[in-house]
Amino acid sequence: MPTPIPATQLASDTAVIHWIENDLPCTAHWRSESGMPSPRRVVIADDRTTADAAYRLACEGTAMLWRGDFQNARQLLQAMARRCDKKTHKVASTPLDAFNFHRQAQSQRARTLAMLLMPFDIDHTLPLRRAPDVRAACNAAYGIANEPYVASLRELLGLIGAHEWRKAGVEIAALDNRIHPHYGVFAPVRGEYVGLVADTPLPSKKMAFDIGTGTGVLAAVLAQRGMQHVIGTDQDPRALACAQENINRLGLDSTIEVIHADLFPPGRADLIVCNPPWLPARPSSPIEYAMYDPDSRMLRGFLDGLAAHLEVDGEGWLILSDLAEHLGLRTRDALLGWISAAGLTVLGRKDVRPIHPRASDASDPLHTARSAELTSLWRLGASKTGTA
Repeated sequence: MPTPIPATQLASDTAVIHWIENDLPCTAHWRSESGMPSPRRVVIADDRTTADAAYRLACEGTAMLWRGDFQNARQLLQAMARRCDKKTHKVASTPLDAFNFHRQAQSQRARTLAMLLMPFDIDHTLPLRRAPDVRAACNAAYGIANEPYVASLRELLGLIGAHEWRKAGVEIAALDNRIHPHYGVFAPVRGEYVGLVADTPLPSKKMAFDIGTGTGVLAAVLAQRGMQHVIGTDQDPRALACAQENINRLGLDSTIEVIHADLFPPGRADLIVCNPPWLPARPSSPIEYAMYDPDSRMLRGFLDGLAAHLEVDGEGWLILSDLAEHLGLRTRDALLGWISAAGLTVLGRKDVRPIHPRASDASDPLHTARSAELTSLWRLGASKTGTA
């Protein structure tokens, strides 16, 4: 178990949790990659704790610090998840209502399941019976641990899954190779958008920018297509490290340069590619910034700055799903208005239907919108009155 830490030894800006165990007050550091605040109420749970009791406590906002068998904790979490999924969901009258209700339900589910906590000793070891060795997965996400701490079992399982995914990689047909996503970096599992970049004729092979490079997959595709120089940008340190590792593994480090930048690097390019988050909504955790673009900040920033960074006759490729339009989060007229206001013109558009399983899952709360979704590559150029 984590060694109780006197409160006077804890930094004032460090998140901690408090609980009573064996009639003694205990304190430990709290970790949460999802940004979840430390639980205010914590009780001890073990193999005698029933699923009904655990679910009731979690719904009340009481966290449970586990002292039993690790595999039993996993089974308990699964039983709690089944109880979450049995809850009756609100009936939506519009696609926007369906989206909002779905996000509310997912957020509540995440909070409830995060209430089952794991104790960690120094070096990320779990002092529990039948506990796996999770040190590599935790080091990849958390970094070095010099002191005991507590984190949720649900997050730990996510770390383990992400670490296995990083080791195995994601097969990318356009590269005839694999991309290895790091924890917290969006994995290129939606292969249709990669295919669009691989198949659209290049305006030039001199210079390209990949804005928000993430894993570096699109920069790699452009380099393999013969682009002489590619600059990939990102603000997230994890994404920059992930992209550089993938580029090195693919042997493309002499062609692709990865730099820290908010959207555009200095200079101009013949081709500028951007695959922003597709839904203009507020993320509920840091990892959701790959899916949600609050107030369309990245999308509009890309459009507003594109003309000034394009070479003469250069093209900007915007890869964007129209799911937001089907959900009532954005209109096509609004998108076209932003393009025009940025001094850009549409040179062409190529569409493809998603092939992921949820597109055909009738039980998905967003099925109506997903079944109509198209992913598009918008070819944009500076208009005659633009700045490029």
